[in-house]
Amino acid sequence: MQARPGQILAAGMNYRDHAAEAGLEVPERPMIFGIWPSSMIGHGEAIVIPSLSSEIDYEAELGVVIGEHARDVRVERALDVVAGYTCFNDVSARDLQFQDGQWTRAKSLDTFSPTGPRVVPASEIPDPQALRIRCLVNGEALQDSSTAEMVFSVAELISYVSHGITLEPGDLIVTGTPAGVGFTRTPPVFLRPGDEVTVEIEGIGALTNPVRAEEGA
Repeated sequence: MQARPGQILAAGMNYRDHAAEAGLEVPERPMIFGIWPSSMIGHGEAIVIPSLSSEIDYEAELGVVIGEHARDVRVERALDVVAGYTCFNDVSARDLQFQDGQWTRAKSLDTFSPTGPRVVPASEIPDPQALRIRCLVNGEALQDSSTAEMVFSVAELISYVSHGITLEPGDLIVTGTPAGVGFTRTPPVFLRPGDEVTVEIEGIGALTNPVRAEEGA
């Protein structure tokens, strides 16, 4: 696992199709929240289901790695500060999320931020708004969409966050998840020990992680 970023900044409800499946209006401005970097793991490492939660969900997301010191960045220049792109799984304890009334703890538990398998240089991704994005659980595609579904583009998110929050090289912005998450399904689909989760993004690769129970749980 590579060195962790100083900050992980995430955008909530940033796909039109996901907002629709949740029965919510798309936000008027980006909904930004933080994820603790201590939750990060790499490709092949296990997502550990803790004893305090039984509703663990998957979320395929495009991760944006910042390449330079950036503050008050204009939208037109925002992609210039990107070093590269990666796959991110915003694993979420839904019971804790709804219990807390906010998102940080439920998305920052240990092992809940799989990232990888590599960072693709920005020069190899000419348009981050034209990428197929999928999540497969045990080989079944449960999310299958496009980054074109984003409410706020990568450039808009970078610009919005950088007004008031200084971005540093290595910081990670994760850009929301498309339709197909587990808690919106009938019946709900949550991760269980023995599952395997893969996030695939066109031009970047596939991030795969096994799921296991916490020892002693």
